[in-house]
Amino acid sequence: MAEPLKHLIGAHTARDTANAVARAWGKFDHQGFLADTLPALEALELMQRGQRIADALHRHLPEDFGSAAAILHACLPTPNHTGLSGWALLSFNQYIAAHGRGELKTALGLLKALTPHFTAEFGIRPFIAEEQEAALAIISDWVTDANHHVRRLASEGTRPRLPWAMRLPALVKDPSPILPILEALIDDDEDYVRRSVANSLNDIAKDHPDLVADFVERHTDGASKHRLWLLKHASRTLIKKGHGKALANFGFAALTDVTVTLALTSERVTFPGDLGFEISLSNNGIAARPVLIDYAIHHKKKDGALSPKVFKGRSLTIAAGESVTMAKRHAFRPITTRAYNAGGHRLEILLNGTSVASADFDLVMPQETTA
Repeated sequence: MAEPLKHLIGAHTARDTANAVARAWGKFDHQGFLADTLPALEALELMQRGQRIADALHRHLPEDFGSAAAILHACLPTPNHTGLSGWALLSFNQYIAAHGRGELKTALGLLKALTPHFTAEFGIRPFIAEEQEAALAIISDWVTDANHHVRRLASEGTRPRLPWAMRLPALVKDPSPILPILEALIDDDEDYVRRSVANSLNDIAKDHPDLVADFVERHTDGASKHRLWLLKHASRTLIKKGHGKALANFGFAALTDVTVTLALTSERVTFPGDLGFEISLSNNGIAARPVLIDYAIHHKKKDGALSPKVFKGRSLTIAAGESVTMAKRHAFRPITTRAYNAGGHRLEILLNGTSVASADFDLVMPQETTA
């Protein structure tokens, strides 16, 4: 059985933290800190454990944030000693986010120093939310930092919709202030950084699809293979939704000379089971056509309405006059993220984002087969 995530932080973390702070600051009440931290720690979950240590730090460090920040900075690894790293620094993030307000330059400087040893993307977000212009002015300078973790923090920490983190409503509404950061990192030497840029652009695309499609178009000409991968990864939500310009950016224009036929192996699928289908494509034009084939399953909801989910298929080029046939099976299996309902469903075929064929089928649940 896998070890519970909460065990990433425990009594050992509190003791390591106490030892590190005591080395950095001779006045630290080592035993008092542990007495404040260890009781009930075992009953808490991961984030609560980090917060308990952070709260104890607040009680036992100097009240002045600048003085406390200097002590925490001295706890970080240097070429001369190992210092704290990894999950032990979650509580530092939580402490800085809670008590560094009004000390923007000091707080962001500490998070910048921390991030090579543990992610600081969650810690910087309250500062962006409260002092966006001033915070982004500081963060923008990180795009040229020698450390790739710092450069990634510039893109990852400013993502409008960073998963598991507080949302940044002002950047969701208007992401233009972070576009210069993403643009500066678009050809970064590290895949780790470029992937973060792509994810940020994909976040933005959920609210501003045309803006991201235009951004991709501007940066496609003369792009390296690494940049092209980034731009396509950034466009994945738009491509999945069939956004015309996003598809055209990668050569998948609307198809007027390709015909499609769709056939189901059965119009009835017993759960758990597979829906088999066959797609035939014919290029009736005089030029080869790049084709991106996706399909959507329109699942029946409890209220009887259909809700589509798009699944990625494949891409290929069909020569002039060529016909291609391909078979596919879609599995219906128990999963935790979907409740299946018996009744009419629909399969829809998408070519370059455009619906070109569909067929209805029934999903039969086990209780129906035994009734």
